[in-house]
Amino acid sequence: MVQELDNWEPLIHQSQISVPYDWWAGETAGRFFAVIRDEQKILGTECTQCKRVFVPPRKTCPECFSEKTTWKEVGPEGELVAFTVVRRQLAALSKKTPVIFGLIQLDGADTALMHIVGEVKPNQVKIGMRIAAKFSDDRKGGILDIDYFRPI
Repeated sequence: MVQELDNWEPLIHQSQISVPYDWWAGETAGRFFAVIRDEQKILGTECTQCKRVFVPPRKTCPECFSEKTTWKEVGPEGELVAFTVVRRQLAALSKKTPVIFGLIQLDGADTALMHIVGEVKPNQVKIGMRIAAKFSDDRKGGILDIDYFRPI
């Protein structure tokens, strides 16, 4: 006998789902990550038409939509243009809170890269401060091959 929907009590099951997966980073991001991993350098793409330099790199210029771009080394130093402080520990954070996330405009780039800012306390971080990349000793071909950016 099937219960009527009005008298039916929903069954609730609590669990945690882990869905690991891999995907191809693509030609542009793949080269960006490989150069960080292998050479400890940061590359952007420069539009040959409007001359803007994009970091992270873009295959197509988001300003003028040109597909003509060239690779250009930028940074590894730059300016902190914005930041936020995460104070609540979340599972997605690989570092212990508080964690500072910043938008860093690297020398030679026209756009900013979001990354972790380290070696500075949250009450000491300032917009406009000069920072530099601190590369990880264990590089695997991803954005975390830059461990964080630190004040200089």
